[in-house]
Amino acid sequence: MSTDNEALNVEVEVEVRSADTAVVTVGGELDLDSATLLHHHLVNQLHHGRKHLVLDLAALHFMDSMGLNVLLRATREARQVSGNLYVAAVTPAVSRLLELTGLSATSPVYETVADALAAIDSAPAAPQG
Repeated sequence: MSTDNEALNVEVEVEVRSADTAVVTVGGELDLDSATLLHHHLVNQLHHGRKHLVLDLAALHFMDSMGLNVLLRATREARQVSGNLYVAAVTPAVSRLLELTGLSATSPVYETVADALAAIDSAPAAPQG
C-alpha cells in the first residue's frame, strides 16, 4: 500500500507539436490504492482527443498487478481511437515486470520520452474505424 511519502504522482503535459499526444509523468507507487487515479487521468486525455499517450515512468519505483491492469486497459482504449500507449524511461524493476508479464511485447517501451515521441511522429496513420 502507498504511504504519504510514496503516493502516486501524476503530471500531464499536452505535447506542443501535436494536439493528439499527451505525455503523462508517473512517479511513486502504482498499486491497488492508486491505479484508479492513473486510469482516470489517462481516460481524461483520451476523452479530450489525445489518442497517443506517452507514459514517462522514470520516477515510478513500484508497480503491482493493478498498475499493469491500468496499462493494459489504457492500451486497449487508446487503440480503439486509432492511437496507442507508449511506455518510456522505465526503471529496472518496472522493466522486469513488463518483460515477465509480456506487456513489453504488446506495447512499445522506449528508453526515453523523446524516443517515444519520435516513434509517434514516424508511425503511419492508423485507419479510422
